[in-house]
Amino acid sequence: MVSHAGFVGRMYVVTGSASGIGAATAALLRERGATVIGCDLGDAEIQADLSTPDGRQSLIDQVGERGPIDAVLAIAGGGKTGLLETNYFGAVATLHGLRPLLAQSSAPRAVAVSSTSSLAPADKHIVQACLDGQEAAAVAMLEADPAHGGAAGGYGVAKRALNRWVRTVAPTAEWAGSGIALNVVASGVVDTPAAAWIFADDEVRKAVESAAPQPFGGFPGRPEWVAELICWLASADNRFVTGQVIFADGGSEAAAVGDHHWR
Repeated sequence: MVSHAGFVGRMYVVTGSASGIGAATAALLRERGATVIGCDLGDAEIQADLSTPDGRQSLIDQVGERGPIDAVLAIAGGGKTGLLETNYFGAVATLHGLRPLLAQSSAPRAVAVSSTSSLAPADKHIVQACLDGQEAAAVAMLEADPAHGGAAGGYGVAKRALNRWVRTVAPTAEWAGSGIALNVVASGVVDTPAAAWIFADDEVRKAVESAAPQPFGGFPGRPEWVAELICWLASADNRFVTGQVIFADGGSEAAAVGDHHWR
């Protein structure tokens, strides 16, 4: 029997909890004995729009009213609108803003959800503007010429910047030094409402599958498969993993990158 002791009695904040990977993650956590504070635009314990500064602050304030927390899972995102605002700035604001509450836990954990889109070439100036916290400038550059986003557009830019932010801050005194494990799960293409536009057109589906094949598990993947990894990284059982970008993508990243990093 699999033990769920690493979840029982713990309080999790899950953004994007109303659908897709967020909903699958929240369901698994609850099944394993955790308490979940779901956050989304609707159908959640906390309703907030993470594409806006006011929405981000509202989430942080509302979570603060509910007491100590043990983990933050920044899953909310999407691929059509508010690309930089939600996928990067919303995620970072959530993680950074709730970090003081996390630090009060005996086993604090944080996970951000990225994507294989982060592997695509991206405009370094927009990525850097994100990392510098210059939201208005980053959004303006992307809106002025969406092609600047690169092969994966603004979504890929946001996810690449998110990967880099986590890799930069995770080993610092503020995070690892405070006992907080901070990791990224980069998902492949999974069957979620946010990805429905891919499956609605056969030509688009074939093009995406050809560009990012998923030899293990198939195309598309299931959100609960990604949720399993997120849950473990955010459990008290994770005692030694931090600062990692882990691809849950059916082998897509391995197929694209090969052994490049180890040469």
